[in-house]
Amino acid sequence: MQDHSTDPVWKQAIAGSQMLLVAFGALVLMPLITGLDPNVALFTAGIGTLIFHIVTGGQIPIFLASSFAFIAPIIAAKGRFGLEETLGGLMAAGILYIILSGAVRLRGTGFITRLLPPVVIGPVIMVIGLGLAPVAVHMASGRTGDGAQQLVPYDTAIWIAMISLAVTVIMAVWSSGIFRLIPIMFGIIVGYILSAFAGIVDLSPITNAPWFAIPNFVAPEFSWAAILFMIPVAIAPAIEHIGDILAIGTVTRKNYLEKPGLHRTLLGDGLATSAASALGGPPNTTYSEVTGAVVLTKNFNPKVMIWAACIAIVLAFIGKFGAALQTIPRR
Repeated sequence: MQDHSTDPVWKQAIAGSQMLLVAFGALVLMPLITGLDPNVALFTAGIGTLIFHIVTGGQIPIFLASSFAFIAPIIAAKGRFGLEETLGGLMAAGILYIILSGAVRLRGTGFITRLLPPVVIGPVIMVIGLGLAPVAVHMASGRTGDGAQQLVPYDTAIWIAMISLAVTVIMAVWSSGIFRLIPIMFGIIVGYILSAFAGIVDLSPITNAPWFAIPNFVAPEFSWAAILFMIPVAIAPAIEHIGDILAIGTVTRKNYLEKPGLHRTLLGDGLATSAASALGGPPNTTYSEVTGAVVLTKNFNPKVMIWAACIAIVLAFIGKFGAALQTIPRR
């Protein structure tokens, strides 16, 4: 096993940018689908990753970013409660992680398996994914996420959506190396190019945007209705987090459930999610794509993820970059 901990700073920075590239497609796609600001998502992914590494002592090569498990609930909650109260519910979900962290510290990890066995978690994750299916169909058909308004002609939208999906599947199944880890990004790029040829991309926001701008942070508001709506959704990502910690431990041949401990990783994830929600960003989760990149590069140095976090924070303040992301058609 090659030791990358002694690599010069410039090599660590390059490796960090590569890890961010792997996570980037999914990182920005989630806020684009849910109507959140991708620049804020970049910033909160960076901040969340730094919080996680501070809490866990910088021992785990992990990057935290937008959680797909919350897409359907965020869309539903925004329509019902508004953005600010939805963010309040997401902050409560992060607090649930923190409470779970305390319970794990007091009782160990066994009670989680007894309380939430795979036979329970599996259907919950399936329901989350199936709940998003109607939104995907509406958007692929050129309508808004709720299907209320037709924004792009159906024939144009469905052809672009199907070709983008095909490219994503092909890259995920038949490509190799680093390309296999970024199928979503390839799908976005192809879809963007096709949309530009179809005349449904407006580039004027990029021209009008400043080079440097503060992300559009949004403060949360709190209501019991939004909190109670969102908290049950947090259970499945919390269990998924445990699986990701086990996976990266298998890759690095270390038992992270014992050191730094599952209670610390859950605490780091919970604090990162609450911090993201406090600023208007999506909840954070560990990214399996990045774990795949760690396997591919054999670079187990956690400092690489800190570099990825710092680069994400810097990109969040580039106004034209955020404007370019906002021009990506997603309906």
